[in-house]
Amino acid sequence: MTDLADTTHERILVAARREFDAGRSPSLAEVATAAGVSRATVHRVVGSRGDLLRLLDVEPDRDTAGRVLAAAADVVGEVGLARASMDGIADRAAVSRATVYRLFPGKEALMRGLIRAYSPLDAVVQTVTRMAGRPPEEVVPELVLAAHRAASPHPGVLRAILFEGTSAGPEAEAAMAEAAGTTLRAVGGYLAAQMAAGRLRPMHPLLALQALAGPVVFHILQRPLIERLPGIDLDLDPEVAVTEIAHHWLRAMRTEAP
Repeated sequence: MTDLADTTHERILVAARREFDAGRSPSLAEVATAAGVSRATVHRVVGSRGDLLRLLDVEPDRDTAGRVLAAAADVVGEVGLARASMDGIADRAAVSRATVYRLFPGKEALMRGLIRAYSPLDAVVQTVTRMAGRPPEEVVPELVLAAHRAASPHPGVLRAILFEGTSAGPEAEAAMAEAAGTTLRAVGGYLAAQMAAGRLRPMHPLLALQALAGPVVFHILQRPLIERLPGIDLDLDPEVAVTEIAHHWLRAMRTEAP
């Protein structure tokens, strides 16, 4: 019986390796077909698809990484960063715990991926870097739109980053501090340069950024709740709303009299 099990195990691995070598990313059902066994047999012999990838020393595909990040965003939105576990994320993504750790070896790596995918920080840095030579009237509305588009699909991630940044454990805190520092330096540097050029009122760049980001973040976080409240009609496109906030900030910050 042991020899038969070993033979089946080897046949499954050989078939799976052949599929990957051909440039395909097979499901367990496709591996079963290639090996001439049932899918139940594949599950019994090698476990999950993540276990199979580990046995073959094959990197998980991008779809799996995206699924893990989407699951992490959902879990963080529901229970917060501190209570989010790798096991819970693996269960939500329908992958093994080993697959999660293979993609993201620790909570710090997972948080970096989550911040890049679902927080507005990366989008804001990319926008201000791309438009660094443009005036505030062009840059600031694009900044708030980039932040809104990145954060609004998963507002729970933004809420967790803002309110759990120092309570989610040292690994998550390190990832968030790195991303926040990059954002503050990029946007703060742009605002300081515009103040030095006389295009914006002089003040501490961090305070200027907080005055802009605060209302935008509050709108993103509160809008889902407001839209469910009876008797309140928020008949305003979200992107129009955050752009209007940006224009109010620009009127307050411009150096010449309105």
